Amino acid sequence: MDKIRKGDEVIVVTGKDKGKRGTVQLRVDEQHLLVEGINVAKKHQKPNPMKGLTGGVVDKTMPIDISNVALFNPATGKGDRVGFKVLGDGKKVRVFKSSGEQVA
Repeated sequence: MDKIRKGDEVIVVTGKDKGKRGTVQLRVDEQHLLVEGINVAKKHQKPNPMKGLTGGVVDKTMPIDISNVALFNPATGKGDRVGFKVLGDGKKVRVFKSSGEQVA
């Protein structure tokens, strides 16, 4: 079970985008995420008429390391660490470390 999943709202803890919030679009691999509007780079793209692409400089979202983001806790308005808890019926859920509340 992953601590941060697709669709979670995260806040950047370190790096050039520190303090920015975004939604996880994709888990690239075990250690990298694509976050909407975070770690955006300029890419020089050649035109490709077969795919209908025009040439020029485009913005591309690059992967960010999972250690550089924290799950956003709406109750506190800050980033928070995530742990796991097993409920009485045997179901495993994610909880915020600071408050013990279940992640929505």
